[in-house]
Amino acid sequence: MEAGVMAKVLEGRPARMGFRMPAEWKPHEQCWMGWPERPDNWRENAGPAQEIFARAAIAISKFEPVTLCASAKQYPHVYKLMEHQPNIRVVEMSMNDSWFRDMGPTFVTREVESGITKQTIAGIDWQFNAWGGIYDDWSLDSDVAKKIVEIERVPRFPHKIVLEGGSIHVDGEGTCITTEECLLNPNRNPNMSKLEIENELKDFLGVTKVIWIPRGLCADEDTNGHVDNLCCFIRPGVILLSWTDDENDDQYERSAEALSVLTQSVDAKGRQLEVVKIHIPGPLYMTQEEADGVVKSGHSVAREPGTRLAASYVNFYIANGGIVAPAFGDKQWDDEAYAVLQKAFPDREVVMVEGAREIVLGGGNIHCITQQQPVRPS
Repeated sequence: MEAGVMAKVLEGRPARMGFRMPAEWKPHEQCWMGWPERPDNWRENAGPAQEIFARAAIAISKFEPVTLCASAKQYPHVYKLMEHQPNIRVVEMSMNDSWFRDMGPTFVTREVESGITKQTIAGIDWQFNAWGGIYDDWSLDSDVAKKIVEIERVPRFPHKIVLEGGSIHVDGEGTCITTEECLLNPNRNPNMSKLEIENELKDFLGVTKVIWIPRGLCADEDTNGHVDNLCCFIRPGVILLSWTDDENDDQYERSAEALSVLTQSVDAKGRQLEVVKIHIPGPLYMTQEEADGVVKSGHSVAREPGTRLAASYVNFYIANGGIVAPAFGDKQWDDEAYAVLQKAFPDREVVMVEGAREIVLGGGNIHCITQQQPVRPS
């Protein structure tokens, strides 16, 4: 599918125009995903990862429409694969890789004013630099957000700062959580202070309070500790936190310091935050066979055997009426994660995607490969 018309470019600051980023549990119009194929990030020419991406897309499509984007080379295969999935639309789109959370637009919405016709949805087009340059050509990924808003014919807010969608979470009521490890990393915005970055988050996401957690997941080196692998809001005032009880695990100190920050914080509404713990799997490590299946091209971060995987159950997608979460084949913790998630979201059906290890081998998980498009206020 070709983009319909060039998206209108909006100047100024979204929050000052009444826009804000809605919470992920608000109703969605659809979910956006990309299709993996690069052999220097996904093993065995991305075949195993493609199987799990398809499984995740189909699971999400049971709850809401999915638009699955694939390169010209992959499009015929993906179209054929999904032709009997009525809630999945396949479109052709060039990309370097398939992390739509990070390269896609951050959608913001605003209510319609009485008697005044205004755009009620827009997409923020952040700068993208492949997480500080872990692969050396991201020119196609830099255009993904622009292409999505053009397909949907919604206006675009271009932004000067480097930011990935996985580095932020909001509650829709004025609060944002993020990590210092990522947003203050010199490989993102070296000439900006913490206060300057915080002010940009407030002006573009429509938040009034930013809670800074020092570090993300210990093995999340590709993204420099994205918050979406560590913790997330499950409703206003309540946060789900990746946890381990093993004091000898490298993650213990990170989760403990996050817990300390969160329990001593109040949100934008003045509520003391409640924290629900969800145990991480494993620890899990990349095998020799898995590492050998990835092409060493010299153009992306090398995958080495024995590398700890950034596996976390917090990295899930909230769909309309559902939760689509990763399962890693670690039965004890997979089963416990299911129970924790079902209790946290009693009004939604929890679906665990078996085989999600294939996604984490590439550096992320289900939240990282998805991007929600909220329903347009009317």
